[in-house]
Amino acid sequence: MQKGLAILISGFLVITAAYAQIAVKNQGYVPFSEPPINYRSDDLSDPVAKLQKKLDAGKTQLVWEPKHGYLQSVLEQLSIPVESQTLVFSKTSFQYKKISPETPRALYFNDDVYVGQVRDGKVIEFVSFDPAQGAIFYILDEHKSDHPLFARAELDCTQCHVAAGTRNVPGVLLRSIFTMPSGTQAVKSAAYMTDQQSPLSQRWGGWYVTGSHGNQAHMGNAVVADKEHPQQLRDLSDPFDAGLYLSPKSDIVAHLVLAHQTQMHNLITQTNYETRIALFKNAPAKQYEARAEELLRYLLFANEAPLGGQITGDSGYTEEFAARGPRDPQGRSLRDFDLHTRIFKYPCSYLIYSEAFDNLPEPAKGYVYHRLLQVLTGQDQSSEFAHLHPAYRRSILEILLATKRDLPAEWNTYRLQTSTRASNRQVHHQ
Repeated sequence: MQKGLAILISGFLVITAAYAQIAVKNQGYVPFSEPPINYRSDDLSDPVAKLQKKLDAGKTQLVWEPKHGYLQSVLEQLSIPVESQTLVFSKTSFQYKKISPETPRALYFNDDVYVGQVRDGKVIEFVSFDPAQGAIFYILDEHKSDHPLFARAELDCTQCHVAAGTRNVPGVLLRSIFTMPSGTQAVKSAAYMTDQQSPLSQRWGGWYVTGSHGNQAHMGNAVVADKEHPQQLRDLSDPFDAGLYLSPKSDIVAHLVLAHQTQMHNLITQTNYETRIALFKNAPAKQYEARAEELLRYLLFANEAPLGGQITGDSGYTEEFAARGPRDPQGRSLRDFDLHTRIFKYPCSYLIYSEAFDNLPEPAKGYVYHRLLQVLTGQDQSSEFAHLHPAYRRSILEILLATKRDLPAEWNTYRLQTSTRASNRQVHHQ
């Protein structure tokens, strides 16, 4: 932790006094508003939209409390674990005046929703992934109300969050920047995009990071006067009052999952959009097959940056995340961690179970499944998948066959053939 790179999650829009303007819809240009995407459509089924419908129908309610406003209630309603909390102190949002090493911004997430809160901020921010439309941006007024409302904040959010870092679709991203002691980016310093392929040496500056990481150097918990002279911050109780937050932790394992998940979400959305646009324009198959292939490689953690030793979280996030399953008859899950040489024991993304993945349009979804079966059965031995030892390929395949619903006919045929061969071998041995 010697250089102090600041990492920013840009997938959250933080609102200032312009709140009233940001909540206005149908004003200004929003990318992908036209067919076939129709991003401005109100026909949404993302988790926040579903929660708002329940609130409107009186089927549930949000509880406001003085210390954290609606935050804890919202996390409970959306099934977002407090253990996922990560804390960022870089001044990289519209509410930069309220963010510093003394008052970091708190971020929480599950498989479908990201939530951000700034101490004494005006609104809580949400990025909620819709199965068809990808990232949908919302804000919730922090003030107590008889009828709390998740207001869609599409206009201003998409101006920053449809960019190269989000793969040019509405999405979320992580960036690394050099951070001064105040939390501002150092002048003329470099910035880096962060995902599962980024080495730990370029991650987490501008963030608090708790847990252990062995002898591996990362950039968390540090600020710099310049790129060559970092100032190491001490434990979290030193720079700020951790009692003001839902948790005193900023778990290193949650950070690792966040780096994988953000770009996985963006790739699913990008594949979805490009396929729909290609079909709409009667474009050739290569328009979506290239993106589907990229999605497949990321799904299987091709080119994942290796871990150089044991990583251990300290908030309970590791156990909470793994407990969400699903598990095969042998007790294995794609949510099982390795945390020694790589993030997951079985390198295939758990987001294959997500509604967003299931909602990939054909023929792109069929292409991904076909290629996935080729890789896992060993038909594809190309260098991109050399990290997948035959035992891991077999384990992933068995886990998916046992736990993934609505697999294509090709997979079911393979299952039947494999079962038949196993039965024949058993009869032969008898």
